[in-house]
Amino acid sequence: MKPFKTILSFIVIILLANSLLAQKWSIVLHGGAGGMKKENFTQEQIDNYQAELLKALEIGKNILINGGTSLDAVEQVVRYLEDCPLFNAGKGAVFTHDGKNELDAAIMDGRNLMAGAIAGVGDIKNPISTARLVMEKSAHVMIVGKGASDFARSMGAEMVDSSYFFTQSRWNDLQKYLDKEKMGTVGCVALDIHGNLAAATSTGGMTNKRYNRVGDAPVIGAGTYANNATCAVSATGHGEFFIRYTVAHDISALMEYKGMSLVDAVNLVINGKLEKVDGRGGVIAVDKDGNVCIDMNTTGMFRAYEKSTGEKGVEIFK
Repeated sequence: MKPFKTILSFIVIILLANSLLAQKWSIVLHGGAGGMKKENFTQEQIDNYQAELLKALEIGKNILINGGTSLDAVEQVVRYLEDCPLFNAGKGAVFTHDGKNELDAAIMDGRNLMAGAIAGVGDIKNPISTARLVMEKSAHVMIVGKGASDFARSMGAEMVDSSYFFTQSRWNDLQKYLDKEKMGTVGCVALDIHGNLAAATSTGGMTNKRYNRVGDAPVIGAGTYANNATCAVSATGHGEFFIRYTVAHDISALMEYKGMSLVDAVNLVINGKLEKVDGRGGVIAVDKDGNVCIDMNTTGMFRAYEKSTGEKGVEIFK
């Protein structure tokens, strides 16, 4: 009897494993869109950026293939990108005109449209995780400034001195762009094997921005959106335009109310609506069926994706 139970247990395990493998999942991430051109990068720089994108991708993929949630996947991917000084979020955040760092982040659960966001913080190591705490541990959607920092501290989030965010390259960017602005963001969207979508976005905002300026990243429906009925979207670009045109939600609405495909909806918004008003940037998106779309009206976007079908890619330039 005992050998039979052992064999039966082994069969059950195999069947469960095959069931998990048979489920669809997709994950897409970005490290910001902008005017990057290949001739301005050394091969070593290109290799470094792509290596970090692939490391982040692997983190999310491992969560998904082991049956984890899309929410966990997007949070952990963005945390990794926040800790990487190459990208404009967390450790690599750009400086305001006053020489300070002000970080924003948002996360959204496509299952129930729950969302959390923080803005204008300069002492939270991983803003994306505090955004999730806002979603799960508070009655609010967005908390800003000192209130967000106090909330993070009360929740046991890792706090840091403002000097943690100082990187010489970002400081040099400020000196170079004191008469203009430079943008950048990180984000991730995912579909898990349970059929749930999630989106997460984090940013240091624009180089040389006015203090307390808030862009699209933490604004639900502008820079971040997820709905199991349609898609999950994370945006990057000139935030003021993405807020005015509610870019992330507009893509979802075009799918829901006009029956458009993900690709067509993204194309209409990014290369149609935004292009007409010179709104520069791009999005990453995944729909409820696991289809992936990456599009931009800039010359480049740091991005990577992988699907359960084995399809995979990492790119920088358009």
